[in-house]
Amino acid sequence: MISSYTDLLKAADAEPEPQRLLFVFCRAELPDDASDAEKAAFANGEGGALTPVVCVDKAPEEVSDFDALVEESRQTGQSWDVVFVAAMSGRGGMKPSSDEAQQPLTMMVESIRLGHVGNYLPLDRTGQSVSLG
Repeated sequence: MISSYTDLLKAADAEPEPQRLLFVFCRAELPDDASDAEKAAFANGEGGALTPVVCVDKAPEEVSDFDALVEESRQTGQSWDVVFVAAMSGRGGMKPSSDEAQQPLTMMVESIRLGHVGNYLPLDRTGQSVSLG
C-alpha cells in the first residue's frame, strides 16, 4: 500500500524496469454557479473541482525529495492543493524519455479534468496520500 511519496519512490525503485514519474498539480476550485451549501463546504475544505495547473515528468532520482519538488512547483507561480502522480515503465532496461512521457502526461491531465482520478496517487503538500471522495 502506497501512502506517501516516500512509499511511491520505494515502489518505483522495486520495479524491474526503470520508471519515469508523471506529476499533475491541481488546484481546488468552486464553479461560478456554486450553491451556498457548496460554498460553505468548500470553505471547510470539502468539495470543489480539481483543476490541473502544472504538469511535469521526472526520473525518480531527479525528485528524491518531496520538499524539493514542492519548491520547484512554487517557482511556477501556480498555487496547488493536490498533486496526482503516476509511474511509467521503461522497456529493455531503458528509462522512458521526457519525450515519450508527453502523450501519457497529456492523457493524464485530460483524465483528471474529466474527474477520472482513480488510476493516480493523490498527494497533499506534505507528500502524504489523500482520500478523495
